[in-house]
Amino acid sequence: MIIEEKTVKARFIHRPNRFVAFVDIDGEETMVHVPNTGRCREILLPGTQVVLREGKNANRKTKYDLIAGYKRGRIINIDSQIPNRVVEEALKEGAIGSLRNYTRIEREKTFGTSRFDFKLQDDNENIYYLEVKGVTLEEDGVAMFPDAPTERGRKHLKELVDARRYNIGAGVLFLIQMKEAKCFRPHDDRDGLFGQALREASKNGVEIMAYKCDVGETHIKLTESVPVLL
Repeated sequence: MIIEEKTVKARFIHRPNRFVAFVDIDGEETMVHVPNTGRCREILLPGTQVVLREGKNANRKTKYDLIAGYKRGRIINIDSQIPNRVVEEALKEGAIGSLRNYTRIEREKTFGTSRFDFKLQDDNENIYYLEVKGVTLEEDGVAMFPDAPTERGRKHLKELVDARRYNIGAGVLFLIQMKEAKCFRPHDDRDGLFGQALREASKNGVEIMAYKCDVGETHIKLTESVPVLL
């Protein structure tokens, strides 16, 4: 997908809370919105070069969203609104191999007590619920999720297992928002319960996928799958 809004570069200063950060734009300290409630501590370091997207709403409190940062010279997208849009584009293009036959794509559909990112159907009316998790954490080529404990993530996995018990297709796709990742694994050191739930979901027939992306300052696109290490 192409980021159509104007983008500018800045230097990260600090992040007083989950929702805002202060950056240096051409020598001027500016408050910006951070569209990611995760920690992103490995990316948002003082002095790091970041990418800002200019907002379209003139009445908003901040002019820019902080959507990406550079880590060791490599760009990582951190906008939490991006993964679903990228995956939807990939689904429509048939770029996700195991889901290629699901041609009916609906967003934000409920099963049980959870709302999943996608409800897919094929020509035979077979249903598949897909949850998407954006991944920004990487160490030595290993992408990991989550970067903070996520009770909501565990709940989603439990509901996907319930879907499989009704013979409904179910999967979780970890979208790695960078191009350098070589594999993916759950980040047990940050949330061991999520890792346990992910392995249990896999044993019960939930499909676990991880795809990396081609990322630039004005684009991001799903490219190829990477091994999932459970």
